[in-house]
Amino acid sequence: MGDGRSQKGKSMLLSAIQIGLLAYAGLAALIYFKQDALVFQAAMERGYEATPARIGLRFDALTLATEDGEALDAWHVPTRAGASARGLVLVFHGNAGNIGHRLDYLRMFHDLGYASLILDYRGYGRSSGKPSEDGTYLDAAAAWRHATQALGYPAGKIVLFGESMGGAVAAQLATVQKPAALVLASTFTSVPALGAGIYPWLPVRLLARIGYDTRERLATIAAPVLVIHSRGDDIIPFAHGEQLFAAAKPPKKFLEIEGGHNDGFVFNREAWVRGLDDFLRSALEPKAAQTPAATVQ
Repeated sequence: MGDGRSQKGKSMLLSAIQIGLLAYAGLAALIYFKQDALVFQAAMERGYEATPARIGLRFDALTLATEDGEALDAWHVPTRAGASARGLVLVFHGNAGNIGHRLDYLRMFHDLGYASLILDYRGYGRSSGKPSEDGTYLDAAAAWRHATQALGYPAGKIVLFGESMGGAVAAQLATVQKPAALVLASTFTSVPALGAGIYPWLPVRLLARIGYDTRERLATIAAPVLVIHSRGDDIIPFAHGEQLFAAAKPPKKFLEIEGGHNDGFVFNREAWVRGLDDFLRSALEPKAAQTPAATVQ
């Protein structure tokens, strides 16, 4: 009887191990094949909650054409009537929502004297297509073309502002163009690094098909860089912001804010807006004094 019980116990143990391995393999397969849906949460919000008109901003509704034939919804918000713009901010939003959820950014830049151009990536909002990493890079290129050709802004007057995933998109654009400045707000070092932190028991770096390697690209970006991050960010750890700042070339600044990933925004506090404004002023006005590396509290 003892041998029978022992054999049964071993069989149950083997079954449990097999079930565990199958579950592990299933989760790994889910991460590999479904990572587009995990990263690009485009289908969640196809319509707009509001347009800039709701907060009293004049705007031009645009359709930007990409090199591969997609049509992107975009808004251009000019400065006040009769006022000359200090520059143009290209706004690249995060992986969820759409341009209708970023009105506070447009208001902030407008109040600071900047025009802005914000777009929905392919598959987001009312833009055509299906989102992908390479696709978002083509979308960013379309925004740059419109800014420089249709709107007539020189590269030295264009700021790239990226929020979360949008920071990775902005960083890639900064490697092929020469903007006046790059702002990375609550941005990750890379998707594999972020995923490895969320799923430490999975070989995420081997499974990742989406890279968005922001940290690696910073080594080749000559533009002044501002990193904005919160210690309370519950989705992208503060360490990502620290590592991005360390990787960036001077001149660079770090602006520490407060709050979670979805409620810690630079426009939430006057001191943070002032820190952003000081950085942009030094980047766009060559005669202004520039500090190679500093921390703004």
